[in-house]
Amino acid sequence: MLSNDILKALAGYAEKMERPVTLVLQRGDHDKRAELVDFLTGFASVSDNIHFEQRDTRGALRSPLSFTLEVGGEATGIVFSGIPGGHEFNSLVLAVLQASGTALKLDDSIQALLRRVSDPLNFEVFVSLGCHNCPDVVQSLNQFALLNANIGSEMLDGGLYPELVEARNIQGVPAVFLNGEPFANGKIDTAQLLDKLTARYPALTQATDEPQSTLPQQDVTVIGGGPAGIAAAIYAARKGLAVTVIADRVGGQVKDTMGIENLISVPKTTGPELSGALLAHLNEYRVTLKEHLRVERIEQGAIKRIRLSSGEDIETRTVIVATGAKWRELGVPGEKENVGNGVAYCPHCDGPFFKGKDVAVIGGGNSGIEAALDLAGIVNAVTVFEFLPELKADRVLVEQAEARDNITIVRNAATRQILADNGKVTAIEYEDRASGEVLRRELAGVFVQIGLLPNSAFLEGVVELTPHGEVVVNERGETSAEGIYACGDVTTVPYKQIVVAMGEGSKAALSAFDYLLKHGGQEAAPAEAA
Repeated sequence: MLSNDILKALAGYAEKMERPVTLVLQRGDHDKRAELVDFLTGFASVSDNIHFEQRDTRGALRSPLSFTLEVGGEATGIVFSGIPGGHEFNSLVLAVLQASGTALKLDDSIQALLRRVSDPLNFEVFVSLGCHNCPDVVQSLNQFALLNANIGSEMLDGGLYPELVEARNIQGVPAVFLNGEPFANGKIDTAQLLDKLTARYPALTQATDEPQSTLPQQDVTVIGGGPAGIAAAIYAARKGLAVTVIADRVGGQVKDTMGIENLISVPKTTGPELSGALLAHLNEYRVTLKEHLRVERIEQGAIKRIRLSSGEDIETRTVIVATGAKWRELGVPGEKENVGNGVAYCPHCDGPFFKGKDVAVIGGGNSGIEAALDLAGIVNAVTVFEFLPELKADRVLVEQAEARDNITIVRNAATRQILADNGKVTAIEYEDRASGEVLRRELAGVFVQIGLLPNSAFLEGVVELTPHGEVVVNERGETSAEGIYACGDVTTVPYKQIVVAMGEGSKAALSAFDYLLKHGGQEAAPAEAA
């Protein structure tokens, strides 16, 4: 299963291991077991620090397709039930390296929070090996397990456990269960997992009555890790300023975009590739990155205080908000209730679950038509519902959609509700806005693609917002609050494009630098002239 090139690369990674790791496979019979044994044998062959054993674990593991990682004879809490190929191969590689002593990719404040967990937390993550979002969840929870013996993390390939998938009404991945109960459905990042965990166990963020800053006072704190935020951080760092970036994930919404062809000078790239490039560029500068965290509030003043979701505080002289936007929800009955059970927002991740079925895409903009085109190659039929009389998508995309036999476009349609039976979506009810007639379309899935909602809730009462939640800025990126700037998709700047966000982020950083100079600011000369 593992090619010579993969084995050679794996051997290179294994050189970084600090202590041996044993892969322990549960004994038993299964049609796929020989394939898994071959996979694990090849994996272990690349290094003397990786061992493979088959053992009767006395019921500790789920099935003959389950294996766990041990270090020094002790279980790590990490389990893989299935053959971790596809996108999950990296999850296994990282788990082995991190179990062996490689540094975890979690901020120190997050690690401290997770070490305070005292109740048993057993996570199960149902994945599809073709899902590009699933590994992020698996890798995050594996790190949680390595930090605390009370936490366990098991990856399950849903395709190998159809009865379990059916019993739990799973129709989308990743599907996360905690102690046997639903915990999270669909696309979710580390910051959101932590939010859900701390909401359930609020004492985790209340270790001290007065959280202390672990950083010295910063010149610029950038909130957001997308194109706007990273551009702002780099420009500020190039001025010799002390800069911190707070982000739920580097790349932001861009990381979910599969095809990018309008970033000038880069003919074609993908969201994950661009996100990696943004991080690599950021790492060229002395910038503190606090990833997988969100800002709960900002206290204003000459020196501003930012409270993080971990309970930590950061003091800073200026703030640049670059929190971007998230998928907008329909807000109709049956939507939230059926997320992961037929309602989805990512056609790349959840499309394969609807192979041969009928689905709907809500939204006739570029994202909606692109989703319909992607799904058309997988499902039986796609119906696009657009609220307005005409589609908003680029003409070239509309022509492609109209040329597909299995794509139907319904204009002037207002979604009324999403219907479900026994926990699974069965139909959509919509109104013909021209006639007022209420109609029904039988289908198995609904993909919502109706635009973005600014991530600005934490700024209410801090800066001026529009009724739609956008941060009001002027031509310099200044907000209504002194020393607080904003850029990118969270602002009133028109045209939500990557290249526009990068320019606005750079502008906001230059404005912040000017502010610091005028207010008894930075004495040091710029690190480089821009």
